[in-house]
Amino acid sequence: MEKFSEKCDVVFKQAIWDYHQTDDVDASLQNPYKEDDILFYLYQKNWIDAVQWHLEDLIRAPDIHPADALILKRRIDKSNQERTDLVELIDHFFLNQYKEVTVLADATINTESPAWAIDRLSILALKIYHMKCETERIDAPNKHIAMCKQKLSILIEQKTDLSEALDQLLDDFAHGRKYMKVYRQMKMYNDPLLNPILYGKKTNV
Repeated sequence: MEKFSEKCDVVFKQAIWDYHQTDDVDASLQNPYKEDDILFYLYQKNWIDAVQWHLEDLIRAPDIHPADALILKRRIDKSNQERTDLVELIDHFFLNQYKEVTVLADATINTESPAWAIDRLSILALKIYHMKCETERIDAPNKHIAMCKQKLSILIEQKTDLSEALDQLLDDFAHGRKYMKVYRQMKMYNDPLLNPILYGKKTNV
């Protein structure tokens, strides 16, 4: 039986490959999965992460115009909110999936929800892809290539460990050894009712 982390790996690799066909932060998203499928949300999640990865690259250009940097910063803020909303949606999927499980009397809660572990796996998939690209550069010195190969090895190890931890966590939920809750992130800076700059309160800078 395919483990959930293996499904993540397949979908993330597909999304990364699809994104890099254009390598354009403005490319339109063409999700190949049905919207009621968890794979749809995994693909959506990694695509958002891939776009944001490259927005973060663009905003660090030494010669970027301040006005362009502000536009990119606003896009990154919006992307972060979309990413958080999607993580919460994925957690609701798992909450619903395990709602009929009888929780054991000594069950414990985990420090991290499944979707936040999936978030980390998505970012790791992007790190591995881009670090591998660095190991294949023909314009880079041997020292750079060797350093990137070492980092790539560590990233792959992290991915293996995190995948095993995620699968174990889901198995714990399935057998009632752990239980989960979904907490909204309560981000305040994007909320016009909670950010004093947005609702008009004067602040000292």
